[in-house]
Amino acid sequence: MDRFRTSAMNDDAPSPSPAPRIDPVRPADDTARALAHRLLGGARFGALATLEPGTGHPMASRVAVALDADGAPLLLMSSLSAHSGALDADARCSLLVGEPGADDPLAHPRLTVAGTARRLERDSDEGRRARERWLAAHPKAALYVDFGDFAFRRIECGGASLNGGFGRAWRLEPADLAGSAGLSGSPAA
Repeated sequence: MDRFRTSAMNDDAPSPSPAPRIDPVRPADDTARALAHRLLGGARFGALATLEPGTGHPMASRVAVALDADGAPLLLMSSLSAHSGALDADARCSLLVGEPGADDPLAHPRLTVAGTARRLERDSDEGRRARERWLAAHPKAALYVDFGDFAFRRIECGGASLNGGFGRAWRLEPADLAGSAGLSGSPAA
């Protein structure tokens, strides 16, 4: 019993300062850029994170993905969806791509692109190009791509985080992701 009292009495003693945290995240290099291009270029689906209007809580949703000619992610979504309403209120978002594969899902690479999702005007050159690229990546979307409540959004990248598996993490700048569309198999604009 006395040892618990002694321990409690020492709680007022100053705590030693924690050791400085070593940042395990590395700046982008050619290996990171190649892996990021492969992940983004091969992505057909991803997890879109938005901020819920009113509460500001993070909200994630699975979405289909295609890439614009310069490698920027494109999304097609109904105005009836919660994530569409969230992006109307606050265009900041992030998109996680990379499939988990067999065994431990945390051992497989994944890429998170952070930025803003800009709504594209359907009748603009940019909107028509997005439609063409979308249908090349998702041909079955021809059933609904022209519905009035659907619109394209383009994620303007502000940066990215690449996790290449255990002990392999990089920070990427927008320029590091430029050109990922060439790896997607989608037609060039």
